[in-house]
Amino acid sequence: MFKPVMFGLALALLAGQAQADTLRCGSQLISVGDRKSEVLGKCGEPRSQDLVGYQRSVDRRVEAPIEEWVYPQSGGMVQYLRFVGGRLERIDSKRGN
Repeated sequence: MFKPVMFGLALALLAGQAQADTLRCGSQLISVGDRKSEVLGKCGEPRSQDLVGYQRSVDRRVEAPIEEWVYPQSGGMVQYLRFVGGRLERIDSKRGN
């Protein structure tokens, strides 16, 4: 009885946010691993671009910038793109306010 309740709660929390490996920009697709220049060419300028931190390499010799780009979509969805070292690492979708 407790497990179905927890499962339903977990689904409800995930319903407002999702992660994907690809995103459609018009007739083009961008994918995790793409360069920032490829994303700009296919999706245009984002609504906002923020430097959110740095990630150190395993040997701690190199720091890669972490950026978050925001693209509003139709239907109230907002796409958050996370770049590390100039490469697309993650695409998150969230219903806007």
